[in-house]
Amino acid sequence: MEYVIGVDLGTSGTKTVLFDVCGNVLASKTIEYPLYQPENGWAEQDPADWWRAASQSMKEVVAKSGVNKADIKGIGISGQMHGLVMLDKAGNVLRRSIIWCDQRTGAECDEITAKVGKERLIEITANPALTGFTASKILWVRNHEPEVYEKCAHILLPKDFVRYMLTGEFATEVSDASGMQLLDVPNRKWSSEVLEKLGIDSSLLAKVYESPEITGKVTAKAAELCGVAEGTVVVGGAGDNAAAAVGTGTVVDGRAFTTLGTSGVVFAHTSKLSIDPKGRVHTFCCAVPNAWHVMGVTQAAGLSLKWFRDNFCSSEMTTAAGMKVDPYYLMDKQAEKIPIGADRLLYMPYLMGERTPHLDPDCRGAFIGLSAMHTRQHLLRAVMEGVVYSQRDSVEVLRSMGVQIGDMLACGGGGTSPLWRQMLADVYGCPVKTVKSKEGPALGVAILAAVGTGVYKSVEEACKEVIKLNEPQNPIAENSKEYEKFYQMYTKLYPALRDSYKTLATL
Repeated sequence: MEYVIGVDLGTSGTKTVLFDVCGNVLASKTIEYPLYQPENGWAEQDPADWWRAASQSMKEVVAKSGVNKADIKGIGISGQMHGLVMLDKAGNVLRRSIIWCDQRTGAECDEITAKVGKERLIEITANPALTGFTASKILWVRNHEPEVYEKCAHILLPKDFVRYMLTGEFATEVSDASGMQLLDVPNRKWSSEVLEKLGIDSSLLAKVYESPEITGKVTAKAAELCGVAEGTVVVGGAGDNAAAAVGTGTVVDGRAFTTLGTSGVVFAHTSKLSIDPKGRVHTFCCAVPNAWHVMGVTQAAGLSLKWFRDNFCSSEMTTAAGMKVDPYYLMDKQAEKIPIGADRLLYMPYLMGERTPHLDPDCRGAFIGLSAMHTRQHLLRAVMEGVVYSQRDSVEVLRSMGVQIGDMLACGGGGTSPLWRQMLADVYGCPVKTVKSKEGPALGVAILAAVGTGVYKSVEEACKEVIKLNEPQNPIAENSKEYEKFYQMYTKLYPALRDSYKTLATL
């Protein structure tokens, strides 16, 4: 039997999984590490922690599984996107990595927009200047830590630092590189125009590969640390969402997934490049060669339900603890008792501002239509419905761009709720399915490793063989008709309140 390893470098920890080439799990290990916040709004991590977690977890899964390390065909790496890793000429880390959720670079985003031009930046990188992306972090270091920038010889993304430690190669791949704001996304290569206008030397950047391509082989030193054979192949891998797409089989036109985690993501595959000129959604190269994905992001999806649980559902939490069940299971049962539309109560899930479709950091959450007749259960139902309407907003932007969605998967913690999945099916008007495997990004990059080493001919073929789906929840026509009335009302609320949000933010 042949095997592949998937390494998923997340923000809270790194999860490594050893699979056979059919996608079955043999062993898994997660190792956590700290997040540093030296100032309000800053977020940093130590790349040495990532390497320690990756190497130790690889060694443990190989040892635990008992497989012959010579039978491990390849390694794929997934990772948190956008983080900045800076190395000197000798390959030493110069400072802690500024990671994806760091918000210090507002002035640098203005600098990028001014130097490149707002419209031109979107044409090339497919996105407006954002604080989360890597380019603004590079400029921040240049502006505030010039002595560090002067020593910098190599710029890598988080997962690509682990690749460097494994192979000694400076390499990245198109899906993760898309989130740096330095890649020409339509042409899948570094943008000489953006680099020149920002004054960033292209020699600092790694070579760009497609996600299933071989980028290097494990060195003797790394092999000893990781418990794998020297010369084991390491493929390009993918950024976390692109890896999750492969791990759910979202690799063909018409297929999409909705993730209801803390934030909400609607992610659709497309073989035809499509960029939103308003910058409301992200367009990135995906892990399938010569294809892209388009992604809408809402800030407070599962966070809205968690906020409601923590503040208003203490009784469900106490009862759930006694029953040894998830509090959300009991909350689902409460929400099921309330009719569609929550008796004319709507919730706007803007607890943390909003990205898609409004790009408004000042908007905030609201209940609209609150009456003396409404109970806590009505508010709960309204929260769940409001989150679904916010995901529908993302779907509508994608559809307006010509991205076809006929088959939807549900992922994340919220995707485990049958009630929420049915709401998605009814509001989207299409079937909603779940994947039998729960390994997501780790499975996705393991599949890429299997493709890169020749086990499968293509990503699409591999996913067809490996990914297994559960039975769909189909839309119920009468439910869809009822939800549509409330969704249309929901879309009128933000425009009516936009100016009030701006004024409120100044008080």
